[in-house]
Amino acid sequence: MKHTLSVLVENQPGVLSRVAGLFSRRGFNIDSLAVGTTQNPKISRMTIVVDGDEYIVEQVEKQLNKLIPVIKVKVLEPGSFVSCELTLVKVACKSRQHAEVLNVARLMGAEIIDVAPSSLTLRFSGDEEQSRTLLGLLTPYGIREVVRAGSLAIEKGSDMLKKNNKE
Repeated sequence: MKHTLSVLVENQPGVLSRVAGLFSRRGFNIDSLAVGTTQNPKISRMTIVVDGDEYIVEQVEKQLNKLIPVIKVKVLEPGSFVSCELTLVKVACKSRQHAEVLNVARLMGAEIIDVAPSSLTLRFSGDEEQSRTLLGLLTPYGIREVVRAGSLAIEKGSDMLKKNNKE
C-alpha cells in the first residue's frame, strides 16, 4: 500500500541527500519525492510517497525523526489530504491530428504548452490515476517523451503541518 509522508526540513545543502540515503541504507524504495521551500525560506517541505506496510512506514517515520535537519514528520492518512502531480507529455502527431490531441487535452483538463509541426507538448496536473488515463488516451498518437514530477500533498481543512504545537 502507498503511504504519503509530509516532512518539514531545514532548507540547507545536503538535506535531500541525507533523507534519500536513509531510505537507501534501509532498503526502502521511494515511489515519489517532491521538495520545495515553504512560506518560510529557511524551511523546505518534502512530500514522500513510499510503498509498504504499516511497519515499514513506522520505521521510516522514526528514522526520519532522528535526522538533525528534519523538523517534523507526518504520515498523511488516506482521505485526509489532497494531492497531485505534474506531467509533461510530448506527443508525436502530424498537423492534421492536432485537433484530435487538442480535444483529448481539453477533455482531461491538460494545457498545450508547445506546438511544433510534428508534435504537441501538454502540461497536466492531476492525481496518478488521471495521469495514467491521459497517457493512455495519448498513446495511439505516439508519446515521444514523458516527464512526471513527484506527488505534492497537503492536508484538507485548516490543519497545518507545523514545527511544533505552539505555532
